[in-house]
Amino acid sequence: MGTVTLGVSIAVPEPYGSSLQELRAGFGDAAAHGIPTHVTLVPPTEVAAERLPEIRAHLAEVAAAGRSFVMRLAGTGTFRPLSPVVFVQVVEGGPGCTRLQGQVRDPDGPLSRELSFPYHPHVTVAHGISEEAMDLAFGALADYEAQWLCSGFALYEQGSDGVWRKLREYPFGNGASGGASAVPAQLGSTTDNSAAAAAGEATVRRS
Repeated sequence: MGTVTLGVSIAVPEPYGSSLQELRAGFGDAAAHGIPTHVTLVPPTEVAAERLPEIRAHLAEVAAAGRSFVMRLAGTGTFRPLSPVVFVQVVEGGPGCTRLQGQVRDPDGPLSRELSFPYHPHVTVAHGISEEAMDLAFGALADYEAQWLCSGFALYEQGSDGVWRKLREYPFGNGASGGASAVPAQLGSTTDNSAAAAAGEATVRRS
C-alpha cells in the first residue's frame, strides 16, 4: 500500500487562521497556502498507509479522554539561528499542547517518534525565507493577539503536491465540537468529519 506523510495539529480557527496564512504568504513564504495555520502536535511523519486505521483509532482514544482548554497567542518569537523560523507565541494553552502531543506520540502508540528539537508549541508565520523578510514578519506581528477555546485537534496528510489536507477532526470528549478548533479543508479536499465550528469564543486584537 505504500506510505503516507501525516501530521497532527491544533488548527488556528477562522478567521484568524486564514488571516495569518495570508500574512505568511505576504512575507514571501511560498509554502503558506499549502499549510493550514496550526500548532503542531506531531510533525511530518511517514508511516505505512496500512496503519491509518490504527492511527485513527489511537487519535480517537486520545481525543475522547481530552478536555477543552483556552489557547491564547501573543507576540512573536524565533528559532533563529538554530532554525529559520519566525512564529507567533502560544502564551496560554502551552501545557495543554505539551500534554496532548505526549499522548499522541505515546511511545507504545502508532505515532511514536523522536523529535529533532524539544517540543515548543507555536504558530509558524515565516519559514526558510530571507533574513530581511523574517525580520519583517517578526516586527509586523509583534502586537498580534488571538484567543479561542481549543476543543480538539485534526489529522492531516501531505499530498504529492506538498499541500497539507485535513483527513479528520477529533473533538475532545463526547465528540461535540464546543470550541473553534476547525479550519476548512485545503483546496476543496473532503474530510471524514465535518465538525467545523464557528469561532464564537475567539477574539483577536492587533494594534
